Order: sequence, then C-alpha cells, then structure tokens
Amino acid sequence: MEIPRSLSRRQAMKLAASAAAALRCARPAAAAPPLKGRLKQSAARWCYGKIPLEDLAKAAAEMGLRGLDLVQDPKDWPTLKKHGLVSSMVTGAGTIPDGFNRKENHDRLEREMRENIRRAAEAGLPNVITFSGNRRGLSDQEGLENCVIGLNRVKGVAEERNVTICLELLNSKVNHKDYQFDHMPWGVEVIKRVNSPRVKILYDIYHAQIMDGDIVRTIRENIQHIAHFHTGGVPGRHELDDTQELNWRTIATAIADLGFAGFVAHEFVPARDPLTSLKEAVTLCDV
Repeated sequence: MEIPRSLSRRQAMKLAASAAAALRCARPAAAAPPLKGRLKQSAARWCYGKIPLEDLAKAAAEMGLRGLDLVQDPKDWPTLKKHGLVSSMVTGAGTIPDGFNRKENHDRLEREMRENIRRAAEAGLPNVITFSGNRRGLSDQEGLENCVIGLNRVKGVAEERNVTICLELLNSKVNHKDYQFDHMPWGVEVIKRVNSPRVKILYDIYHAQIMDGDIVRTIRENIQHIAHFHTGGVPGRHELDDTQELNWRTIATAIADLGFAGFVAHEFVPARDPLTSLKEAVTLCDV
C-alpha cells in the first residue's frame, strides 16, 4: 500500500494498522478442526428445549455430534436425518417409577416395547430406554428377579430388530427417590441373567457418581454390559467444567480406549449459553 508523503509517521502507522485489520476481516474465518471422532457424541434434546429442533440439529451437526437423545416424535426424525443425525435414544417402555420390577406391569410393558422397538428399527435408530421402577417396599432381590422375567419377554424382538434395550441407572439420593436400579452391581446382575447382546445398561455418569463414584474402574470392569452413556456435572448437573468434581477428559479417554462404539450423550442442564456450553463439552470429550 502506497503512503502519501504528506502523512506524518504516526498517521502512516495508524493507516497501515487499519489496512491490516481490514484484510484480516476480509479473509474467511478458519474452519474449526474436525473432531478426532473416537467417541460418537450426542446430546439430550430435553436439555435444550427452548431451542427449535431445526436450529439445535444444525448446530449439533456443525459441532460434530452424531445424534440427539430422546427426540421422541417420529415426525421429528426426518429433521435429524437432514443434518446427518439420528435420535440416539428413544422411548422403549415404562416410566422411571413404573418399570419392569413389578410383574403386574409386564403385559403392558411388553406391548409398549414391541411397538417402540418396531418403530425404532424401521427408522434405523439404535436404542430404546427402559427403567427398573421404584421399590415401593419391594426387596432388591425380588425386583431384580422380576426385571429379569420381564426383560426376557422382550429380548427376542430386540435381537430380531437389532435394537438395544437400555436399562438406565439413576440416583435415589438426590433426583429419583426410591428408584431400584441405583447401584451398578444390581443392574449388572440383571443384564448377566438376561444374557442378551441387545439388553444392556445406560450408564448415566452423573447418577453413578452420586451413588457409587469409582467411575473409571466401574466402566472398565463392565464395559461389555454398557450400551450408552450420559454425562452431567456433579454437583448440580450443569456444565462439564472446573466447578465439577469429575475429570471428564479422563473419563472420555477411558471409554474411547476400550473401543466403545455406542453413544456418549451429554445430558447436563446448561447454566450459561446452551450451545456454547455444549460445544465446550464436545471439545472436552473429543479425546
């Protein structure tokens, strides 16, 4: 750039700096580096309920996510597909308080599970969620045996359709009082007895940390029984940041090093800008 002689040295320096800044602005922003992709990451739709699904799906795909959990309505699945995503977890049968631990629920849960597995399979979705149910005075032994009986009734259709039934671990200390599958050894015993490649555990790390801790060792010893993970900061179930007691990068590395091929879904409630927080979590867990 030619500088007129009439300009002072200071004016010339300012003009040159302005020109350099203008050139920087004119250049396209560098694209974010692609994810390493050792883990398939997704996010729970309900944590971003104020964001329209189209906008969330677009942002999620740009971040490198592969799915969104708990997008339940089949009418919404084409929106995900348009952005290269799937609903990585959908409803299977039951609710948190009313699950497979009571025999009187089994006929209804079998009907629900068969229908929802069919819908998931036809849409190419990998997982359906289910629950133990609350104790309501039921012993852990009886609840375990009833869950095995109930899940044995539906494992065949899951195997035929190549859809995995995921039994979720939840905490009974803070969020879900009286829930029966609140310790990992109980759920592992259920899965061992059912003995199906299509009936496994949804290991929610937020809930597991509250109840048992010892997260990395538990994952390493039981990875063959786990089909899906949820994240969430402890305490508070917020961002995976330095206010939390877990080292999420270490946990993500442990999961990736085991060759885990399922989804790691972020299920924390953002306390700051939602998409910024989600992007930070995705980057943190990209190991």
